[in-house]
Amino acid sequence: MSALFIADLHLADQRPDNTRAFLDLLAGRAREVGSLYILGDLFEYWAGDDDRDSPLNREIGDALATLAARGTQIGFVAGNRDFLVGEHFARRAGLIILSDPTVVDLDGRRVLLTHGDTLCTDDHAYQAFRQQVRDPQWQRAFLARPLEERKQVIDGLRRHSETAKQEKAMEIMDVNTAAVDALLRAHGYPTLIHGHTHRPARHLHQVDGRACERWVLSDWRGTASWLLWDGTDFRPGP
Repeated sequence: MSALFIADLHLADQRPDNTRAFLDLLAGRAREVGSLYILGDLFEYWAGDDDRDSPLNREIGDALATLAARGTQIGFVAGNRDFLVGEHFARRAGLIILSDPTVVDLDGRRVLLTHGDTLCTDDHAYQAFRQQVRDPQWQRAFLARPLEERKQVIDGLRRHSETAKQEKAMEIMDVNTAAVDALLRAHGYPTLIHGHTHRPARHLHQVDGRACERWVLSDWRGTASWLLWDGTDFRPGP
């Protein structure tokens, strides 16, 4: 069973090229595979499933639903920008929300999927923030606020995040090797696929004498980028 893996599209009104590239993918290449896995940050931000009047959100939801109706299974792992995507949007778009991390079987090959932000353990400030906003109680309280108020809060957080990035060493925003090895060990030494760092590459890890492959997905910069499982091996594309 072939599969496509994508991440970090950061779809937004300000990035129409990424939206066009994604819609083209859904109408073309994605129809040729059995599964499409979106490993987080599909959207630049997600304020809640009640943001249904946004033309972009409606267009993307409709296109995903069309693909799902044709028989392609669509798995979604939340990212640090769209972790508030909920069951309402998932049902409308034909998504299957997956836990982070999730192990899938590809023709007998065990593959571990994660967004990747949990592996950046050297960024202590981000990990503390992540723990706060992933708390169900925090999310319920936040989603109870008016939509426009939520969008204002998110805009402020995004601007703060961009400023904070300028003050951080590049190394702490990448994955921690020990965290990667621990995750691979905990899940039985599978192949690992993730996004988040915007540093596409193929890495080989030796964990307890086991050779493990790690693929880092590319972010999108006006054109589509994916990793393809062709039934035998992985190939980056296009």
